[in-house]
Amino acid sequence: MKSKIFLIIILILQTTLLASLSGDEFRKLPNKAFKEGEKLTFDVKYGFVTAGIATMQIPKIKRISGRNTYHVTFEVNSVPSFDIFYKVRDRYETYIDVEGLFPWRFEQHIREGKFSRDFSAFFDQRKGKAKTTEGEYDIPKYVHDIVSAFYFARTLDYSNLKKGDKIHLQNFYKDKVYDLDVVYHGKETIEVAAGKFDCIIVEPLVQEGGLFKSEGNIVIWLTDDDIKMPVRVKTKVVVGAIDADLTSYEGLAGPLKAKRK
Repeated sequence: MKSKIFLIIILILQTTLLASLSGDEFRKLPNKAFKEGEKLTFDVKYGFVTAGIATMQIPKIKRISGRNTYHVTFEVNSVPSFDIFYKVRDRYETYIDVEGLFPWRFEQHIREGKFSRDFSAFFDQRKGKAKTTEGEYDIPKYVHDIVSAFYFARTLDYSNLKKGDKIHLQNFYKDKVYDLDVVYHGKETIEVAAGKFDCIIVEPLVQEGGLFKSEGNIVIWLTDDDIKMPVRVKTKVVVGAIDADLTSYEGLAGPLKAKRK
């Protein structure tokens, strides 16, 4: 009996030691902004023309590297009538740690006109490495990809910020870590097809790895509540500028207190 108890104690100590050495002590952050099942749909407009449809959704929780992650997908597809002018088939995927709100994997597949780009990275957050098809690179702890940075920004508190204040983040793309400052531009009430909302305005100063084949920064209107749902996105692209306005939403993490009746 004593020998069995001794063996059990040894096994417990070994398990504890291995957990410690594996570096599984990650941060835990509150998140009232999004959850599994959220789906947001946007009309993408080029001037006065509806050029495409964009969807951002979290269809499921997936296990990666022993951690629960939000599997986030973002797709932009031009409508058939616009394909003859400029065909777009873009898809982004990221896997965001449920507890720590940092990415484990990122994929980017861009098809815009004759331009194409494919990129993927596995973020080994335990070893501080980003592993891509091009090589392996050092990364700081909790570094983001461009999509995970956006979802993380939805969980932040902007209530004490003044116009022009910045929140400093970092994102990894291709072979390098870039600064990603998010500038706060104040508040505005706007109306889109999905309704009328009180919003805060933020601008991520993207250096590399942005959404679309971008020429400039992206300005985003988020609901002024815990959800911080994106309502409007404005950005420059290689052939001009596009606006994406929210048309529908479902599966939110809580009530939209910023929606006007």
